Amino acid sequence: MSLLLVSHLAASASTEVVVDSLSVTLDEVNITAVKQMNHLHEAAEAATILSGGELNAIGAVSVKGISDVVPNFFMPDYGSRITSTIYVRGIGARMDQPSVGLNVDNVPYINKDAYDFDISDIASVEMLRGPQSTMYGRNTMAGLINITTLSPMRFQGWKIKGEIGNGFKRRLSAGWYHKFSDSLGLSVVGDYSGHDGFFTNEYNGKKLDGENNFSGRVKLQWIGSDGWTAVNTASFGVLRQGGYPYEYKETWKIEYNDTCFYRRFTFANGLTVRKSTDKFNFVSVTSVQHITDNMTLDQDFLPLNYFTLTQKKHETALTEDFLVKNADTGERYNWLTGVFGFYKHLNMSAPVTFLDKGISELIESHRNESNPTYPIKWDSRAFTLNSDFTVPTWGVAIYHQSDLKLDNWLLSAALRFDYERSTLNYHSFCFTGYTIFHEQDGKDEVYRYVPIDIDDDGRLSKDFLTVLPKVSVSYLFPSGIGNLYAKFSRGYKAGGFNTQMFSDVLQQRLMGIMGIGAQYNVDDIVSYKPEQSWNYELGGHFDLFEGKMTLDWAAFYIDCRDQQLTMFPDGTTTGRIMTNAGKTNSFGGEVSAAFALTENVILNGSYGYTNAKFREFFNGINDFKGKFLPYAPRHTLFLQALWATPVKWWNNGSFELDVNLRGTGKIYWNESNSEWQRSYALLGASATFGFGDLSLQLWGKNLTDTKYKTFYFLSMGNEFFQRGRGVEFGATLRLSL
Repeated sequence: MSLLLVSHLAASASTEVVVDSLSVTLDEVNITAVKQMNHLHEAAEAATILSGGELNAIGAVSVKGISDVVPNFFMPDYGSRITSTIYVRGIGARMDQPSVGLNVDNVPYINKDAYDFDISDIASVEMLRGPQSTMYGRNTMAGLINITTLSPMRFQGWKIKGEIGNGFKRRLSAGWYHKFSDSLGLSVVGDYSGHDGFFTNEYNGKKLDGENNFSGRVKLQWIGSDGWTAVNTASFGVLRQGGYPYEYKETWKIEYNDTCFYRRFTFANGLTVRKSTDKFNFVSVTSVQHITDNMTLDQDFLPLNYFTLTQKKHETALTEDFLVKNADTGERYNWLTGVFGFYKHLNMSAPVTFLDKGISELIESHRNESNPTYPIKWDSRAFTLNSDFTVPTWGVAIYHQSDLKLDNWLLSAALRFDYERSTLNYHSFCFTGYTIFHEQDGKDEVYRYVPIDIDDDGRLSKDFLTVLPKVSVSYLFPSGIGNLYAKFSRGYKAGGFNTQMFSDVLQQRLMGIMGIGAQYNVDDIVSYKPEQSWNYELGGHFDLFEGKMTLDWAAFYIDCRDQQLTMFPDGTTTGRIMTNAGKTNSFGGEVSAAFALTENVILNGSYGYTNAKFREFFNGINDFKGKFLPYAPRHTLFLQALWATPVKWWNNGSFELDVNLRGTGKIYWNESNSEWQRSYALLGASATFGFGDLSLQLWGKNLTDTKYKTFYFLSMGNEFFQRGRGVEFGATLRLSL
């Protein structure tokens, strides 16, 4: 929604509650964009800006809350919070490195496993679509999300929020914001949220997707003399979650016998220091991040003892981004130059434990079918394939952008040199054994005992060097109603290692000892190549009817090479593999509009269309040329009507009504396009009653109880789905003191 329209509606209501919930200043919205040379409304970017009030109206407290609200932006809700998959314009990543970057108060989050978290006091969200690799580097091939939290220099006092909903959904947050002086402010925020679950495991009759989530943040902001400013934000999160409500297609039941859960601890600290002079602006953004988590799965998702997986990670990352740009004095030529570096160190263990059914059907039966005269039997009904990894990764980049204004034309060119090195140190081991029998006279007699003693280690390294250009031209209309732009840019995401495949490497190694199956080549199966794209875009931003209407549109074409896709290898394997599709292309468009129908009513709408297909992709068995890319929706839709008015007979009262509709689909679930989710729409609504500093919001989501699927996958030849949530309803109480 346009900030001009937000301010227009807030002013018409003229109450403190409505103003606080709907409006935010333009400078505050753009505070995270330290690399932006122009306001987003003037830039050659497809961008959506959402204020904290707009997020409150739709009940969004995380990145998932803006799915479909932003055109061609889709973040499905499935599995657990580790599955933070984002798709933009047909590009996304289900595992390893993300395709969309995330900055919170300038801190670039390196690991996408930490993307899905709640923030109770978001001041604004910016979502830039299309490659941002030239200025922001890794993880921004499809776009960038900038989140700004509430500043203690903007608001002083307390903000308290309580929420209750079905499924015993609950939330309690409290934030204290204090300005000690005109130059120093501090905020301390704590948040707890949870629910008891929405899906039942029919194996034991218990809810399986409940969660408890604790988080906190301390933000210190300093405005010094002589142009110095500094903001330091430290945050942590503790998550305890069930999850993984996957239905088996044969029975359409969620039914498995072993435990599934996700545990996570995160910490991040970011320091942004700025120095402004008459000629130059210097900015330094320094961060340290840490994530410790544990994902434990009944990996067959059946009420049978096949196998389980435990994946534990400890990752620490350091980043430094230093840039200098000329002061914005209205000159025709403006420039920016920066240097970015990062280092992250990952320790991970991922043991897969084979249980009785898995040993019997996946190992013993295959071996005995090939040699029935000498059948085997495993000596224990459980054994573990162990894999431990250490993955240090570091990178450095230098980037530059120049802007030249010629009357009503704005010419921009940017270039980035980016180098990254990743090393995988692995240790795979398995100690077990089996007994060979010999059938003689109708009886099985012991023939030989065979010990399995596998203890492998090794080291693999990959270097990635690339050059990332971006060129754009914009025409600014003399009347000030907006601009038109054309842009060409290159997107890039570095390659990496398939750590989850080591259990399969070990399994095949074990089968090879028994004389059956083929062994994987570690170098081929474990590593994958970088993904790169060439992007062409036309668009425009317009303010019409004296600021009562905003209109933004963009059309794009993306030529992608070696697109990284998550697939399941053929056969009875246990892991996932990241592979590179030969060539894909994506084209489409998006439009967003907001209109102040009256002084009290605003209409919002956005629509995104993406046609993403394989141009070349042969996986050795099937040719998928011409098929749609899986998991990326072809359409996204958001419609909203918002009415706000003061209520004279309440003490400084107000009333706000929001009705919205989110649409998604069609989504293909596999490369062959044999499974899909048809288009669906979710109806939501809220009514907010304001009483001075207190407001009560009654809300509902998926009010029509639409049935839809959010995820599909294939494992061991078995098909699984996850259903979307049904009707949700609740109440949120907000208090500002």
